[in-house]
Amino acid sequence: MSRTAPPVRRPVRTAPLTVTALCAASFALLAVLVTGRSGAPFPLDTDALNWSLEHRSSPAGITAARAVTASGTGPYPYLCAVVAGLLAGRDLRHRLPAAAGALVFLLAGQAARYGLLAAVARPRPPMADWLTHASGFAFPSGHTTTSALAAGLLIWGLVRLGRRSHAIPGWLRGVLIALLVCWAVAVGLSRIYLGVHWATDVVGGWLYAATWLGLGASFIPARRSHP
Repeated sequence: MSRTAPPVRRPVRTAPLTVTALCAASFALLAVLVTGRSGAPFPLDTDALNWSLEHRSSPAGITAARAVTASGTGPYPYLCAVVAGLLAGRDLRHRLPAAAGALVFLLAGQAARYGLLAAVARPRPPMADWLTHASGFAFPSGHTTTSALAAGLLIWGLVRLGRRSHAIPGWLRGVLIALLVCWAVAVGLSRIYLGVHWATDVVGGWLYAATWLGLGASFIPARRSHP
């Protein structure tokens, strides 16, 4: 009688872990610097805000920035997480747990981010410069973090899909991944353009998201079952 082999324990992936450590150290350093200045903007922050104030003459550009920034919040990132899990699963039995796991991963990242927001307690730029609604503290940027996490999960789903199926050509998968990266970057930049975040808030959001995704890439796949 054949028996199922026990799950094989894979070592923690050292390459993602190294990159994760660098991102985490950079984020921690930036958070310390922001806190040490009591949230006061850096020269980069004021330069970026001044640039955005000087380039707001186009109503179409403002409308586009608002549309891009809206895609980084609300239900959209959470739908992205579910889709990522459905793409990653091999069949229905694996897709539903994968979708639930991706959603929990995103929610856990959000919960930790709220704790960091309260700990740093950085004020936003002057409200007179805002072109959209915003609330709460500024560092790290919520829209930036959420969209980057959602993009990272979708990229994970596409990579997993590509490993087991050739339904999507490699070049098309590469284009989709590039578009997801561009979307996450655009959401972050829109927060600066609309005047609701300092540039370092956005950089902090990217570093935090990279750290969270790196932890997932390093530790979550460390166990795999073989038939």
